[in-house]
Amino acid sequence: MLGHKLRSYRKKQGISLADLSRQTEISKSYLSYIERNVKQNPSIEVLKKIAAVMDISVEELIGDTWTELYHEEEEELLDEEWVLLIEKAIQEGVSKEQFKHFQEYIKYLKWAEQNKKNGGTLHEQ
Repeated sequence: MLGHKLRSYRKKQGISLADLSRQTEISKSYLSYIERNVKQNPSIEVLKKIAAVMDISVEELIGDTWTELYHEEEEELLDEEWVLLIEKAIQEGVSKEQFKHFQEYIKYLKWAEQNKKNGGTLHEQ
C-alpha cells in the first residue's frame, strides 16, 4: 500500500509529517490521509512532489514492492497491523537473524507446551 511505503520512507529519512508538508506544499492532513490509506489514489502531481522531496522516483514510491506482503492469488497474507509491526521492528534495528531466532524460540515454546499437554517431559523428543 502506498501509505505504508510513504510512511516508511519518510521515517527512514527522518522527515516529520510537518516537514514533508512544508517542503511539498501539501497539507499535513492530506499527507496523513495518504499514509493512513484513507486517500488511496493521490494525483501524479502530489506523488511527484513527495518523491522529489524524498529524493526517490515516483515509480519507487508506487511500485509493487509491498504487493507480495498483501496478496498471493488474491488472498490477504498480512493485515495492516502486521505490516506496521514489521516496519517498527525494522526501524528499531531488529535484524533478520534476530527475527529468525525469535521464531525458533516461539517454535520451542509451542513444542514445550504441546509436550507438556501430552504428558511428556521437555527432555523427550
